Amino acid sequence: MASPTAFITGITGQDGSYLTELLLARGYVVHGLVRRASLFNRSRIEHLRLDPAIGGKTLFLHYGDLNDTTSLRRLFRRIRPGEVYHFAGQSHVGLSFEIPEATCHEVGHGTLGLLELLRDQEHPVRFYHASSSEVFGAPATAPQNEDTPLRPTSPYGCAKAFATNLCRVYREAYGLFICNGIAYNHESPRRGENFVTRKISLAAARIARGRQHELVLGQLDAARDWGYAPEFVEGMWHALQRQEPDDYVFATGESHTLAEFIDAAFATVGLDWRRYVQFDARYVRPIEPVRLVGDAAKAHRLLGWTPRTKMADLARLMVQADLALLDGAEPAR
Repeated sequence: MASPTAFITGITGQDGSYLTELLLARGYVVHGLVRRASLFNRSRIEHLRLDPAIGGKTLFLHYGDLNDTTSLRRLFRRIRPGEVYHFAGQSHVGLSFEIPEATCHEVGHGTLGLLELLRDQEHPVRFYHASSSEVFGAPATAPQNEDTPLRPTSPYGCAKAFATNLCRVYREAYGLFICNGIAYNHESPRRGENFVTRKISLAAARIARGRQHELVLGQLDAARDWGYAPEFVEGMWHALQRQEPDDYVFATGESHTLAEFIDAAFATVGLDWRRYVQFDARYVRPIEPVRLVGDAAKAHRLLGWTPRTKMADLARLMVQADLALLDGAEPAR
């Protein structure tokens, strides 16, 4: 029996790398789209690519761009993926206020191109679209579920709302197997250093080692629903294994302020964060989402998915990984 084949856009990102590990462990052949850049950015999957039993055998990387639909069409024709996981696109909410056109083009138009590509496939393809809690923005109710109206408050949230609705339209109009995964904030030691949780965990580790003296942040009362990325990709995979496509919220159901996350991170190294954290208005978003906390009851009921890692444990494991990184030890994968 042939191994299932999956295609991942954004394979070098946090979610893409964890999903790749999950799929390889389940016997998949994995193909990933990597954006060509002047510097290689494959650190999250380099251990897989360099493994002689995996690289070039069950894991293949393809350099390309979401906007180059002709090349993508040829690639799909050659590898014939049964499952497609779409993570690629500018995903930093704060940055989307600075580069709104690029964000909307990558997130919105990039998803549209893939949906059109799916329509032309001669074999059935299951498609997972990585949506975001940012589509809710300023919801009227909390917690939010799959039926909560979309009210984004950032260019990124608007772009994701557009892409999310496109996926619903193509699913209903053309009968395609498309799932939206509305994921709330999910973090890990593989989070990019420009995201606030990794900025905090790195600062706690560096300050503890005497390599940094302060941490500059914006609003500390901003609250989020934070989960652990490796657990979230499990839900993403399960979404494509069901008989019928649907939309799912992936969240812990718990809301914590940024100050609480900072407290847990600095407690890991025995420091009082109030001595080191400084406020800077430049880091305050023009509009801050409110009451973003998810209700994942549907994912639990239909997929059997339940998050296991609490916010404080997440902050602790991120700091411990950054300490290991600073000390020259290889962090646990």
